[in-house]
Amino acid sequence: MPPPKPATIIDVAREAGVSIKTVSRVLNQEPGVHSDTREAVLKVVADLKYRPKQSARSLAGGRSFLIGLLYYDPSAAFVGGVQQGATLRCREAGYHLVVESLHNDAPDLPMQVDRMVSALRPDGMILTPPLCDNPQVLAALQESQTPCVLISPAADDPEHPSVRMDDVHAAEEITNLLISLGHTRIAIIKGAKDQVASKRRYQGYAAALKAHKIALDKDLVVQGDFTFDTGVDAAYQLLSRRQRPTAVFASNDEMALGVLAAAQRLGLAVPGDLSIAGFDDTPAAARVWPPLTTVRQPMDDMARAAVELLVGSPRDAEAAEGEESKSRHRVLPHELVVRDSTAALGAKSTARPKKG
Repeated sequence: MPPPKPATIIDVAREAGVSIKTVSRVLNQEPGVHSDTREAVLKVVADLKYRPKQSARSLAGGRSFLIGLLYYDPSAAFVGGVQQGATLRCREAGYHLVVESLHNDAPDLPMQVDRMVSALRPDGMILTPPLCDNPQVLAALQESQTPCVLISPAADDPEHPSVRMDDVHAAEEITNLLISLGHTRIAIIKGAKDQVASKRRYQGYAAALKAHKIALDKDLVVQGDFTFDTGVDAAYQLLSRRQRPTAVFASNDEMALGVLAAAQRLGLAVPGDLSIAGFDDTPAAARVWPPLTTVRQPMDDMARAAVELLVGSPRDAEAAEGEESKSRHRVLPHELVVRDSTAALGAKSTARPKKG
């Protein structure tokens, strides 16, 4: 016997007792469909194991069902977290994610964006720092009429929706934690100069010191670029000073891991001789020894929110007409994660690494 023919959108409409247009609106998560009707259509879709053809969906709706994610970031952990969240949310919404790396200082950057948009015809773009603040990228996307969402931009842009966390407050919180443990010689390793997150985290650090009347010592401020190697280099600079810090706040986890490696090579006990704190809560932060105190940045949630701002969500689609819509500029909550790399000043460590 020949295999059964796959179900069509006509079959779904007939079985659900609705029009083909209603089925299409449900599948595309468009507004204006009653929740009971939506549930009934989705049940028939599941029962009939209906799978719309991507090409047919694209032609019918004038959409490609592709979302682009553009990044230029030396921190693979940040990009990986954003990519995971965006991929899962796109999959739930029936879209595919295309990830592209662009050099923020490339001389032909607008041309690269134009070529990408022409080839993919994405329904929207998600931009991560520093590309989200690059006027050439934004102008190229605006000219092609490609919607975009900015993740952690320097400022809210009335033309583009955005998603971010409060970097200043988070950095202030983690610095306050170190101060509460008795530390006053607290160093900071700043992130990449071209990223606004670096400036905001430094602002939070400085604000915490000022609030506790602790003088900001410029010798305890070292420039990094969010990479492990600059964390190592910065740690050697700080730990070679006659009056070395008792605590280091690195502006991301990769640099904090570099500090941890340098401290162990120098024979310093962590946290007995040196407390170390990072930022992001990457997977490595919980796996190293001692595990790293850090700020959990909601990378996954920010990426999911960015996709929803482009394609909508079932909850948005079911919202009653006239109901206040979600903000175009979302600030998601962070979390302070305290682990074993920080301790009270003078606390004894259970183990001290050997030099070499």
